[in-house]
Amino acid sequence: MADENDVFDVIVIGAGPVGETVAGRAVRGGLTAAVVERRLAGGECAYYACVPSKALLRPVDLAAEVSRMPGLKLRDPIDTAAVLARRDETVSHFNDDGQVSWIRNVPATFFRGQGRLAGTLRVEVATPDGDTRPLRARHAVVVATGSDPSIPGVPGLREARPWTNREATSVQQVPKRLVVIGGGPVACEMSQALHALGAEETTVLVRGDRLLARTEPFAGDLLAKSFQESGIDVRFGRSPTRVERPAGDGPVTVHTDDGSRIEADEILVGTGRRATVGDIGLETVGLEAEGPIEVDAGMRATGVPDGWLYAVGDVNGRNLLTHMGKYQARVCGDVIAARAKGLPDDLPALRDTADDRGAPQVVFTDPQVCVAGRTESRARADGYAVRAVEYDMSAVEGARLQADGYTGRAKAVVDEDRQVLLGVTFAGPAVADLLHAATIAVTAEVPLDQLWHAVPAFPTVSEVWLGLLEEYGL
Repeated sequence: MADENDVFDVIVIGAGPVGETVAGRAVRGGLTAAVVERRLAGGECAYYACVPSKALLRPVDLAAEVSRMPGLKLRDPIDTAAVLARRDETVSHFNDDGQVSWIRNVPATFFRGQGRLAGTLRVEVATPDGDTRPLRARHAVVVATGSDPSIPGVPGLREARPWTNREATSVQQVPKRLVVIGGGPVACEMSQALHALGAEETTVLVRGDRLLARTEPFAGDLLAKSFQESGIDVRFGRSPTRVERPAGDGPVTVHTDDGSRIEADEILVGTGRRATVGDIGLETVGLEAEGPIEVDAGMRATGVPDGWLYAVGDVNGRNLLTHMGKYQARVCGDVIAARAKGLPDDLPALRDTADDRGAPQVVFTDPQVCVAGRTESRARADGYAVRAVEYDMSAVEGARLQADGYTGRAKAVVDEDRQVLLGVTFAGPAVADLLHAATIAVTAEVPLDQLWHAVPAFPTVSEVWLGLLEEYGL
């Protein structure tokens, strides 16, 4: 039996940004909370993904901006040591004391160790000193364990000790020769960052025919052109068939399906992620011990009776983006608090609608690629009556002022039946700041004849909105 001091209204397994947000939201709703974490509090995003990757990419982005502006010129190449030092500062030198303090100030109780479900409303914590501490929840247990990098089953690849996002973002010595497997956001961002920081021979193997295959085709095309102009060797339609690496820290040899051999100092895998559900006790509550954990729009695990188990963030597979996981966490914490008080928990504000409607994503490459909502192909697959329009962003006066040779493109996907936006994509230099306006327009389903009255300021890049609407015919 758990001591009364180890009984909480809500127990959260996982102290990444998603788990922290659930705990904070539940406490705000008047409940007590405990948070369990076996790794660093703050999670993957804070130490090995979003934060350090952007710290590495920002100098690269700035250097590219300077190169496009007459009258400015970099006197020296990027100082890699300085960039890595700043990266270390952004991740608090891999020390989570600050994150643990934040959790305790919520206030929530923090437990260090492996959290594992042990039956209805019960969690066991395997502590670092080898003890097992039982915890009990009055109302809810939330799984927020995130995801781990996925390694393809290529012969010899695992034995070659490949890098994932974790090794790439925490790099201390940039390899001169790098092979990257994958064409998604992680592969693209880290290829560009490491190439600019010293990986002079960077080769990217892409199984399909374009980069960022889940975005509009023009986005991947613009990025591929940028890669090739900078000296990154992008090989489309190519996959590794075998990987070899001798013992120790010797070079790695990658054999590809066209008979080529590529020798490099390191190999980076960016081919997706899988839900982190190993050894968290799913079988003790009647669930298969594999992920993702299916949930409803209130974040409750659909396979568990009585609605006491919740899953938020990457572990539920709905949308593997930190900001969307935090959104789910706010929904989840509010649902738990409402149910604990006997209040209705089926109000629109207590249901996840953004994951399916207007989820935003930014790929922080040069050019940046930003998407809110659906692409044209997905909208058509979802059965909408679609009309799509595109606009050359170089025709916008603000873009021409921002940089010589500004190259970018925008696309709007319209639901013809309701005359609202289903999705918007921007690809170009520094377009991330345009995205929230698109997110609002898509999520709020602003009618186009009203959106036309939202006047963009001159001369800003946001006048691309006017271009898109006029292209549509408004």
